[in-house]
Amino acid sequence: MELILEIILGREVILKHLPQAEKEQRSFLWSKQVKLDVWAKDIDDVIYDTEVQKRNTKDLPKRSRLYNSLIDSNLLPPGTTSYKPLNDVYVIMIMPFDLFGKGLYRYTFNMKCQEVPDLRLEDGATRIFLNTRGTDPEGVSDELIDLLKYFEHSTDETAERAGSERIARLHEKISDIKASEEIGVKFMNAWEEKLLDRQDGYDEGKREGLVEGEKKGRQAGLKEGERKGLRVGEKKGRKIGRQEGQIERSKEIAARMKARGI
Repeated sequence: MELILEIILGREVILKHLPQAEKEQRSFLWSKQVKLDVWAKDIDDVIYDTEVQKRNTKDLPKRSRLYNSLIDSNLLPPGTTSYKPLNDVYVIMIMPFDLFGKGLYRYTFNMKCQEVPDLRLEDGATRIFLNTRGTDPEGVSDELIDLLKYFEHSTDETAERAGSERIARLHEKISDIKASEEIGVKFMNAWEEKLLDRQDGYDEGKREGLVEGEKKGRQAGLKEGERKGLRVGEKKGRKIGRQEGQIERSKEIAARMKARGI
């Protein structure tokens, strides 16, 4: 993981502990459970959350915001009154598509002032989106581009073409575990695959449910309308009947009065 982070960030990274895979994060027991793909901390207590996203779910910017906030919520112990000890946090998302459509290999986001563009918030939060299929090499190293290509095709040929000592060392490590798992775009946590399948099923079921519900609603509406129509018809019928009865009664009384010479 150190090798990957060093190439992405362009600086030395020395991790304090072994990276943790699928680290669970939640702010409260009843809140949404989130599992981070790979979580790591360096000797300067900077935290790195690296995520591999295979599909564009259209919510990745907000998802990265959630990951960042959940990490933050677990950094300070209860009762802490100062926020200065908050660790710097990097949320890094690697994906085989261009989320922002600008052709870049790397998009880095930090908070800054809209009124004064050079004024940065310096809150220690950084979010990076990596596009393995970028076309514009501006602002990134050749080594990072080779790493992103390696993420897509973790083969001997790709590693050799890169000509990078760090990618060669990474490939050597990956080769040792390749029989059981792969790195980069080709590996996606099983829990997220299931979640996506579940979401697809939910969306499809929701659409089918809406159609079926609309159909049943129309049928129920027709029946209700029929019942209401009958009630209204009966009410009007009774009213008309009373009026007709009153007219007939008036005619009958008038006939009797005429017969009596009144």
